[in-house]
Amino acid sequence: MEISELGEFGLIERLTKDITTKDATTVKGIGDDCAILSPTKGLRTVVSTDLLMEGVHFDLTYVPLRHLGYKAIMVNLSDIFAMNAQPHQVTVSMAISSKFCVEDIEELYAGMRMACAKWNVDIIGGDTTSSLTGLAISITAIGEARSDDIVLRSGAKPNDLICVSGNLGAAYMGLQLLEREKAIYNEQIEEARRSGNKKQMELLRDAQPDFSGREYLLERQLKPEARGDIITTLKKTGIHPTSMMDISDGLSSELMHICHQSGTGCRIYEERLPLDYQTVAMAEELNMNVSTCALNGGEDYELLFTVPLAQNDTISVLEDIHVIGYMTEVDKGCALVTRDGGEFVLKAQGWNPLKK
Repeated sequence: MEISELGEFGLIERLTKDITTKDATTVKGIGDDCAILSPTKGLRTVVSTDLLMEGVHFDLTYVPLRHLGYKAIMVNLSDIFAMNAQPHQVTVSMAISSKFCVEDIEELYAGMRMACAKWNVDIIGGDTTSSLTGLAISITAIGEARSDDIVLRSGAKPNDLICVSGNLGAAYMGLQLLEREKAIYNEQIEEARRSGNKKQMELLRDAQPDFSGREYLLERQLKPEARGDIITTLKKTGIHPTSMMDISDGLSSELMHICHQSGTGCRIYEERLPLDYQTVAMAEELNMNVSTCALNGGEDYELLFTVPLAQNDTISVLEDIHVIGYMTEVDKGCALVTRDGGEFVLKAQGWNPLKK
């Protein structure tokens, strides 16, 4: 079905007709000029927005629309969790080009709703418009936390332990794998076109690469998970981080943000960087340094946080949390301690879309 058959309001009605609110603070969701929320006394509201642009943040050559919708929500919920808060609502805005049909947008929305359902988050509104350059998605996430629970980037102190959840570099390796296969496919298409081999062209249209043994890398790139489970674990064990961020642009970049805003330096240890075996194998296959991938790859959406040194025994035994270093005085700078004991100055080499 052409989207023009429904128009903006018809499309919105079709996408949202059976959405019901679940969160107690949602008074009024979709259907009016504004959503209405009723925050509980004593809490702080936190808001985060991310914009995803086709050709910049995602490539529909290999990104399924349902996965894209899921990821668009999760990367925003990750920001809320990074504040030590709980997400409650999101708004969804989209600019859509004429190459998409109604069923495409329904598939995109299905992924969004799946991600929201996982954390009982309500979709409460947004906007849709046309685009001349492809697909753009803007998500705003709204959450709450008690004022004394909120964790900023600026609270780290010298001697605090530096911790990360999960493992690093897998999403970047998944992206490299997808980009490699796309390049191979394009080369084969171009070769068949030049030779005039129509049969080969037809075969290539239905061709699929073999990703056996690399499924985890693809999942980390295409279907990331916001680590709300880590927030729950920390609260259950009575640990209150002194600073925290999610790792979207790369560990080095995020850690340097914390150091800058906290007025500290840091030391992290290469041998302590958590890596999945598929990440290591893929880096070797592509002749890339796996530590560099872990430090600068980005899109892991794991949590990077600091805790007081006195909580070392407690934090060290928690599942899926890794102590990778410690904060220092600011004059010590930011450095990576290599496996052979050398030190290299950390550089923010992660994702920076506006840098040349």
